[in-house]
Amino acid sequence: MFAHVQIGASDLRRMCVFYDRVLVHFGLERAAPLDAAGPAGIIWRVPARRWPQFVIGAPFDGGEATVGHGTQVSFLAAERPVVDAAWRAAMLNGGVDQGQPGLRLRYAPDFYAAYCLDPEGHKLCFVHTREVLG
Repeated sequence: MFAHVQIGASDLRRMCVFYDRVLVHFGLERAAPLDAAGPAGIIWRVPARRWPQFVIGAPFDGGEATVGHGTQVSFLAAERPVVDAAWRAAMLNGGVDQGQPGLRLRYAPDFYAAYCLDPEGHKLCFVHTREVLG
């Protein structure tokens, strides 16, 4: 299990709107108001739990935030309708379609996923599979 996943962001307000509307479908909430965010960035997590976290923020070295070619962050959904809802929320809030919700049989017979780019171009996957969640 990971402690946190962090991606760089240039427009924190725009990215907060996007992730607030997408990550709620996975039970994640922003930990603090945007104006109260510290140098560690903006954090989403399950309420009343510290870890794991999803974080966005400006790079610590002061450089430009860029996307990683070949990098993807995947969010595990409890059921298929969560994948659908998260993908729709992404599309309505500045996301770019990279694959509509559906089965991806090349990965597993129950791998139901959708893909998008966030408003700054980071690739995301929303996935449900019975094997992982039982």
